[in-house]
Amino acid sequence: MRGLAFVVLLSLAAAAAAQLRTIPPEAKLGQIRHLQEMQIELDGKPRFLSAGAQIRDADNRVVVPASVQQKVQVKYLLDQAGQVHRVWILSPRETATLPPKPFPK
Repeated sequence: MRGLAFVVLLSLAAAAAAQLRTIPPEAKLGQIRHLQEMQIELDGKPRFLSAGAQIRDADNRVVVPASVQQKVQVKYLLDQAGQVHRVWILSPRETATLPPKPFPK
């Protein structure tokens, strides 16, 4: 009986680990870092996080803004007021799938 329970739990854990997060296709690409309280730097410009904003790390865990001390590659969504509302810190695998940057003219 224990063996069966172990196999079931193992298969559930594997299924959970295999789940991919879904980043909306309309999310924009950028770089952020935390400045202070609810203020971040987005692509070199100071911006505010919205009330209820979420930042998700590369493992899809919600993290506090202060944990983003260094610039990181992200996808993000703005709310209706233009404040940063949802942020997904990209994993190395997600970053590798980004289209190449165009060469400057």
